[in-house]
Amino acid sequence: MRVPHLALGLFAGAPFAVAVPTQSSTLVARDGASVNDCPGYEASNVVNSDAGLTADLTLAGDVCNAYGDDLQDLKLVVEYQTKDRLHVKIYDKDEQVYQIQEELVQRPPHNKTPSSDADLEFKLVEKPFSFTVTRKENGEILFDTSGSQLVFESQYLRVRTSLPKNPNIYGLGEHSDTFRLPNVNYRRTLWNAESPFIPRNSNLYGSHPVYFDHRGSKGTHGVFLLNANGMAVILNVTDSGEQYLEYNTIGGIVDLYFLAGKQPAEVSKQYADTVGYSAMYPYWTFGFHQCKYGYWDVNMVAEVVGNYSTAGIPLEVMWTDIDYMDLRQDFTTDPERFPMNKMRELVSTLHSRGQRYVLILDPGVHLKEGYSTYEKGHEMGVFLKNRDGSDYLGIQWAGTVAWPDWLAPNTSKWWADEIVTAFNADSGIDLDGIWVDMNEASNFCGNVDCNPMNPGGNPPAPKFDPRPNTGRPIPGFPESFQPNKRSLDARQGDKYKGLPNRDLLVARYDPVNHVGDLSSSTIWTNTTNYDGTVQYDTHNLHGHSMSRVTYDAMLARRPGLRPMVLTRSTFAGTGRKATHWFGDNYSAWDDYRISIQQMLAWVPMHQMPMVGSDVCGFNGNADEYMCARWAMMAAFQPFYRNHAEFSSVPQEFYQWKLTTAAAKKAIDTRYKLIDYAYTALYYQTAKGTPMINPVFFLYPEDANTFGIQTQWFYGDALLISPVTTDYSDAVTFYLPKDTFYDYWTGERVQGQGANVTRTGVSYTDIPVHIRGGTIVPQRNKSANTTTELRKQDFVFLIAPDANGKATGRLYLDEGEKLRQDKVTELTITYNNGQISVAGPAKYPGLKGESIRLKSFKVLGQEGLQQGDLGEGSTLDPETGAVTVEGSWSLNEEFETHI
Repeated sequence: MRVPHLALGLFAGAPFAVAVPTQSSTLVARDGASVNDCPGYEASNVVNSDAGLTADLTLAGDVCNAYGDDLQDLKLVVEYQTKDRLHVKIYDKDEQVYQIQEELVQRPPHNKTPSSDADLEFKLVEKPFSFTVTRKENGEILFDTSGSQLVFESQYLRVRTSLPKNPNIYGLGEHSDTFRLPNVNYRRTLWNAESPFIPRNSNLYGSHPVYFDHRGSKGTHGVFLLNANGMAVILNVTDSGEQYLEYNTIGGIVDLYFLAGKQPAEVSKQYADTVGYSAMYPYWTFGFHQCKYGYWDVNMVAEVVGNYSTAGIPLEVMWTDIDYMDLRQDFTTDPERFPMNKMRELVSTLHSRGQRYVLILDPGVHLKEGYSTYEKGHEMGVFLKNRDGSDYLGIQWAGTVAWPDWLAPNTSKWWADEIVTAFNADSGIDLDGIWVDMNEASNFCGNVDCNPMNPGGNPPAPKFDPRPNTGRPIPGFPESFQPNKRSLDARQGDKYKGLPNRDLLVARYDPVNHVGDLSSSTIWTNTTNYDGTVQYDTHNLHGHSMSRVTYDAMLARRPGLRPMVLTRSTFAGTGRKATHWFGDNYSAWDDYRISIQQMLAWVPMHQMPMVGSDVCGFNGNADEYMCARWAMMAAFQPFYRNHAEFSSVPQEFYQWKLTTAAAKKAIDTRYKLIDYAYTALYYQTAKGTPMINPVFFLYPEDANTFGIQTQWFYGDALLISPVTTDYSDAVTFYLPKDTFYDYWTGERVQGQGANVTRTGVSYTDIPVHIRGGTIVPQRNKSANTTTELRKQDFVFLIAPDANGKATGRLYLDEGEKLRQDKVTELTITYNNGQISVAGPAKYPGLKGESIRLKSFKVLGQEGLQQGDLGEGSTLDPETGAVTVEGSWSLNEEFETHI
């Protein structure tokens, strides 16, 4: 969310970039040893089965110990898990090297597909050991390690694959770099870190070690490395000009999943099959959200709500940052500025108006005598521990804090109890969603020399002792009275907990964390988790784990309702429980553009659909022109929230006349399209079908689309092409060779597979085109809230392709329940004048809700005359659109015509 006051000076002014040093094809360890001197491995005892193989791998020569100790004996397991997923796992023979806990990232099942039925083929070279993965259909080699030897050491792992020249590689988030990744001298560091101003060429808040490799007509495939350790993924060329991608991790194992594709959207689905499908979010989350760090008191929060109403700008959800807390402590409210009675009145008023409320929580729990959240957690043993059994401490907003150990057995119950109590509908703040922040975890103790009990020689140590639970037995008292007997080393001998005798503070291989060393501004990496693993290995899973526990806590608080959990820090699979915003960006045009690039990776490639940026920027001062553009553009992104930092100028949409006008138009359009977007979200959560599509996803053989990063398809029908040049009224966008229609005018536009330049695009306009062959369901009118929106009838916008055909779909349900007993899934088809609506239609509608269709509007019918049309159909001679009026129930199948 923010950097502490003491660090603001480090980042003042414009966003900074971190230079990427040239990556040589030969890595040299800090002691001068070359990784290329390492001997690699030899395979033996190869056992083939119908659905895979196993083998032993043995070090092929003298150790090189470049960045750790070479492991002598490894195991190889290859599994044809499904027709389109191949699993390759290389791990240590003794099974001590850290592997991600199954409870945190569930492995996909091994369905034991016969290798003869699989789309991919694994080939092994025994000496020196290497392997290839090939697409059987066309013989395309997708992964080939023969160019360099495997290095598997106690604190370093290297795997390299060759790539085609000038490859199209995407993913490997979280980053603020180009959508299609650079392929020369490029490093992607994966180490979750506090990242104000979303620095370029740097690690940010999340780690998603998955990439998509698109090869045009040869197909798209994905590669996922299930490894949570810090790493640098290098894209570069060798001295002889050969392209490669190389993983360099500071621990863990080789745990690769190859996703065959071959269409881009198929890879998205296969990745969801691997790490889990996204949670389904409430209907109301598609509304417009407002937040700011710096809303001083509850009256100011209410005033902002009132100002939006006065300005005539719909507001669905109000958020409050840490301002509401008493001394910035979780589960408290400031008694003077945010008294509980006023907070309850605020929320009840919002709810009576059909609006929602969301609050923030941070993971750092204040060490303070009398603060029940800490005292209960300490008593229950939920916090990370030092070697002596005392609570591990650092500094966050409240001051000296302890961090929950999300793997400890009592943590989930403690966290849920705190949430249920503080946000009780009858006695607390009846919130609708939770925002978890600072969970990389961000630690204001900059490094291991910091004393959290006396930072900078300032406040003295608290009187409350964090160390009474030493584990020593108390003679003469019953077992139930005894302290927690947890032994920090009790599980070190178990499988997958991590090798002993490692330097847990310093990795000899440097993945290049933009914050500094591994422990800089975070929980120290030598800290042990309850299960015997260490933060050195699990650091990147901290926010992921917090999100998972918070999701379950929200279910406990509101059984049966879909939780809305927004998290800053993520890992692969976090989308199963939470969604994400792109962190503390900057009020600048470049960050406006980057938010598009980030969305293009997160939705289809990281399987986290409900994402977006802080609209108009978090840090720095927005102006009305940029903010107006951002308001228009972000209305066509999944998560739509205006959010700013406390020292920034106010940037609520009503602050400027121009932004007010832009927001009104943007939100009006967005709300009409919510059911279209909600349908797309449903199919991503149910089928893995991305609700945001890069242009190449729909035109995979058009090479002109491969690098497009400022256009996207909202769903599969609407091509969004915003103005992205600073203070400009012109935009150049690409129209593939296909039939399109202008969304605003209905005019048919024939794409030529070329760029189109449009000038005179006002700040309250954005080019939107409907792809021919699609049908867009939308509401006839907008509304101030999504509750009121659901009372509006539907209209179907039909955009025929060159053959006069189109298809679309509409999903309807109650909007918030986790389990929906009765839903409607309609398929809408159009074939040269004939319209059909079919499918399971069981959703009856809420009281006052419309599930009726008011009209069809068929575009591109210029060749017809009014006399050619049936009763109830009218032709607009200027646009060539035919409107078919009527009243049809959407809980039954029907047919009609124009």
